[in-house]
Amino acid sequence: MVALKLLDSCFHGNDKLQTYYLRNAIILQQVKFNSKSEVETKEIGRNLGKRLKAGDVVCLYGEFGAGKTTMVKGIASAIGINERDITSASFTIISEYKGVTPFYHIDLYRVEPDGVHALGLHEYLGKDGISVIEWAEKAGNEIPDGSIKIHLTYTGENSREIVIEGILLDEDT
Repeated sequence: MVALKLLDSCFHGNDKLQTYYLRNAIILQQVKFNSKSEVETKEIGRNLGKRLKAGDVVCLYGEFGAGKTTMVKGIASAIGINERDITSASFTIISEYKGVTPFYHIDLYRVEPDGVHALGLHEYLGKDGISVIEWAEKAGNEIPDGSIKIHLTYTGENSREIVIEGILLDEDT
C-alpha cells in the first residue's frame, strides 16, 4: 500500500489508475492524465523521469503538436538535463545528452518506416541510457518488449489527454 500512496502523490491522484500486483512489485498497467498546460505536461514527464533507469525505453505517440517534445523536456529535466537543451529533433534524428544517466532523444518524424532499421536503434534501446522516441509508431518491430508507451492526444488549445502504459515500480520506490 505504500507504493499506491507514492503513486497517488507522484501522479497527483490524477484520473484513472489500474494496478496489478506481482510479488513485491506493482505493475502500473495504465494511468490517464488530463493536462491543462505545458507546465503540467512537463511535470508529468518529470515525475515519470524520476523513476526511469538505464535501459528504459519510452515511446511517444501523438499527432503533430500533441506535446511529445514537451514531455521529453520533463523527462530529461528529471535526470539533470536542462530542458532548454531539448528541442524538437526533427532535423537531428538522434540527440545524445550526458545526464545522471545517458539520455537519447530519438525523433523519427522525418524518417520513413522502411528506413528505421538502417538507423541502428538497437545500439541505443535497452542499453546504458534512457531512450525516448518521438513518433514511435514509425519504429515498428524495433521497439523492445517492455517499453513504456505514452499516448498524447490534443483535447484543446492548452489541454492534452496523456495515457501512460507499462510502468513497473517496486514496493520500495
